[in-house]
Amino acid sequence: MNTKIAKPSTYLNEVKSLSDRIVKAQQPIRILDSIKWDDSIKQTFLAHKCKKLPDISADYYLQCPLGFDPADKKQEFHQIERDLVRKLGQLNPLSVIMRRICREYQDVVDMLVARGTPEFANISQELYGSSQDVFHVGDPDIAELGSMMESTLSQLVQLDCLSEEAKTICATDAVAILNERIQGVFPGGGLRAMISDGIVSDAAAGTDYVKLRADAQFNMRDLRVLEVHEVWVHLGTTLNGMAQPYCTFLSKGPPSSTVTQEGLAVLMEILTFSSTPNRLMRLINRVRAITLAEQGADFMDIFAFFRAKGLDEEESYTLSSRVFRGSSSSGMPFTKDLTYIKGFVLTYNFMRLAVHKGKPDRIPLLFCGKTMIEDMKVLVDLVEEGTVQWPQFLPPQFSDMMGLSAFMSFSRFMTSLNFRQLEQDYANIL
Repeated sequence: MNTKIAKPSTYLNEVKSLSDRIVKAQQPIRILDSIKWDDSIKQTFLAHKCKKLPDISADYYLQCPLGFDPADKKQEFHQIERDLVRKLGQLNPLSVIMRRICREYQDVVDMLVARGTPEFANISQELYGSSQDVFHVGDPDIAELGSMMESTLSQLVQLDCLSEEAKTICATDAVAILNERIQGVFPGGGLRAMISDGIVSDAAAGTDYVKLRADAQFNMRDLRVLEVHEVWVHLGTTLNGMAQPYCTFLSKGPPSSTVTQEGLAVLMEILTFSSTPNRLMRLINRVRAITLAEQGADFMDIFAFFRAKGLDEEESYTLSSRVFRGSSSSGMPFTKDLTYIKGFVLTYNFMRLAVHKGKPDRIPLLFCGKTMIEDMKVLVDLVEEGTVQWPQFLPPQFSDMMGLSAFMSFSRFMTSLNFRQLEQDYANIL
């Protein structure tokens, strides 16, 4: 990209100062830590033979302090928002983006204060979406897209030729393998894999680390998925965001960026041929579980749903608790797990359209930090003027614009064909 005349240093200093304030203000906010259920809840549920609804209400969360004063934190973000207008202006693109982030964090605070109440789920839907959301008038909603994928995947997961290898790698060995791969991708970057007892999923990314649950088991394909999903995308965009000289807020991801982050991570699994039908089915099952909860299902109903999918009691509990964490066991769900499918659709379509419009050079900007699809046009201008830095790390698939553009060109072409008619035409072949 051609570089325009650089912004005055006084302007850039203001941008950095305000951006740094956002980064500092969000530090004590830990959404997932604030809404997770203690292990004693699981042990009690199992001790009652999985027959008694977990005792989770607003009173339970009062035992789990947030680590900050909600009123003071909201006022802090409000003050930053006001200073953005005073120092950058009402219509300045960066001011618009950073003010939106400030308002979003205020919503996050309200959501955490409302743990265990109906308001928690309402704000969750505002931040992460609902299974009833559509991408365009007349299109299937997220729940319907999940059902469409499930109809195909349910056949594939039954095939012997697509069965997954046994999970025989313990967390300790998995950490060693991942650390070797991290050093190969980010030599000297200070990133690492580590063991943790405090996470619900098998693995999760932090600021400069990937945590693996101590009792989790893996196979080599699982570790490949973790490498491209957690390391290349989540840690890679964090490093790129931390390298930003002025827009340091790009190193931290508010809920709105989670949609792009998780969508990009799932897309990376697909582009690298790392994912599997079973892996995608697990993501679809989470969408289905949230859909059922939004329709009134309680924890026991969702637990029964996962048991019917062939999962054991412990895994069914773990996945059910993901659905209701932050809420009550008979309330509406926490909808973050919709972002995997929702984000994949949005990110994939952005890339298809970028190629179709002759602007594939915009695609790598997805990696310049914790971004949103809606901000891509602004980010192009910010890179050209030097306010935002081009991403230092790009996965191989996003470094090769020729190959990616060719792939996306055929993708655009193939989706214009009538699939129903193709099924009929190929009936005598398949």
